[in-house]
Amino acid sequence: MSLLSILVVDDSPSLRRMTSACLRAGGYGVTEASDGKEAYEVAREGNFDMLVTDQVMPVMDGLSLIRALRAMPDYATVPMLMLSTEHDDAILERAREAGASGFLAKPFDPDELMASVDALLGPPNVG
Repeated sequence: MSLLSILVVDDSPSLRRMTSACLRAGGYGVTEASDGKEAYEVAREGNFDMLVTDQVMPVMDGLSLIRALRAMPDYATVPMLMLSTEHDDAILERAREAGASGFLAKPFDPDELMASVDALLGPPNVG
């Protein structure tokens, strides 16, 4: 049985590693990208079960990435979780409009991240 795969996108190497480590410890397969443009290219080459993306990034931000992926048939229904230091009502609304399935404010608690991912994706099939 294969692991569910999650594409993690964050321009901060330390936050990207921390997010990925939490997800791997939770039983998910993880691929990393350092900005939205790189993530878009990686997503076009593979099929991911979920996207976890930062909002504020150079080259292509999280909202633009979600919009671009939602336009692709393979990603029309894939859960997409946005992480951001911005967490006012305006960014939440823009995230929903772009097609985000959920939103977590940074810094986040690892248990909160896992609860959000499990709620959107279902617990991983491990063992």
